[in-house]
Amino acid sequence: MNQQITTRIGADKGAVKREFRSRPWAATLILVGGLALLLLGIAVSVSFGAADIKLSVVWSAVFHFDPEIMDHQIIRELRLPRVLGGAMIGASFAVAGAIMQGMTRNPLADSGLMGINSGAGFALALCFAFFPNLSFMYLILYSFVGAGVGAGVVYGIGSLAKGGLTPARLVLAGAAFSALLSALSEGVALYFHIGQDLAFWYAGGVAGTKWIQLKIMFPWIGAALIGAMVISRSITMLSLGDDVAKGLGQRTGLVKLAGALIVLILAGSSVAVVGAVGFIGLIIPHLTRFFVGVDYRWIIPCSAILGSLLAVFADLTARMINPPNETPLGAIIALIGVPFFLYLARKERREL
Repeated sequence: MNQQITTRIGADKGAVKREFRSRPWAATLILVGGLALLLLGIAVSVSFGAADIKLSVVWSAVFHFDPEIMDHQIIRELRLPRVLGGAMIGASFAVAGAIMQGMTRNPLADSGLMGINSGAGFALALCFAFFPNLSFMYLILYSFVGAGVGAGVVYGIGSLAKGGLTPARLVLAGAAFSALLSALSEGVALYFHIGQDLAFWYAGGVAGTKWIQLKIMFPWIGAALIGAMVISRSITMLSLGDDVAKGLGQRTGLVKLAGALIVLILAGSSVAVVGAVGFIGLIIPHLTRFFVGVDYRWIIPCSAILGSLLAVFADLTARMINPPNETPLGAIIALIGVPFFLYLARKERREL
């Protein structure tokens, strides 16, 4: 009998070890190569626009700024905050999606599909209607509240169904509630004549990003990304199931609370800046897991790099399609995200 128990324990440990398989060499390649490619993408994006500027001028504007030179002004005040803001929100949405998918074991989890983005957007609509002169700091705080309410309602609706919460029900609840909040936001915009103020949120883009926004947003996002790395090992345990995580000594309730707060901070602050840009948090974690395995100590930093790359190059593409006019960033990413979502939904349906 004791031999059977010992054999069973050994088999369980072996199964867990197999689940933990990762590819550190691939993760290192993504971190090093992806960071180099990101720096190149930022340089190219800063130099490209309605006024093409040489890379040497970009270098001079960054390290030897002269306010008397118009190109230096364009780079410093318009293009740099735009590109850096895109990199930050790409990392934020990607890491938020990775954490959500790991905690819920739901391959369709994404802040745009779970009511978080629409909740933050509805909160912004109310702010523009009733408190038009709020500072950006308060807009971010209200975005956090709206994101939390949106996520809570979606999870509540999905849990009420017979049979409990499933990935398909969660997505359906998220889609329905997101549509409701979007309709309410549009109603508020029409009634209070703030459609122009909300236009940036509907389209989704980084064109209007300012240094003051980055200055306020950076501490929140930086702290949240560090927090995501701190709980990354625990997220890996949760991705194997609550029972396995508890058996390995994890305090699952505390980890889920920390993860939820990190997701709300990342998604809420990003929506306040860039608007309704979805699918980054859906695409990037799946792509990252394909390359590096299932260990979230690698998935989270690699997702941040790949998310930044996607946002920066999608923004560059948005400016190249029909210059000097710009295509919304959200539309560019949706062209990739919608087919990917349909593929995942079909795959999930087959597995159910």
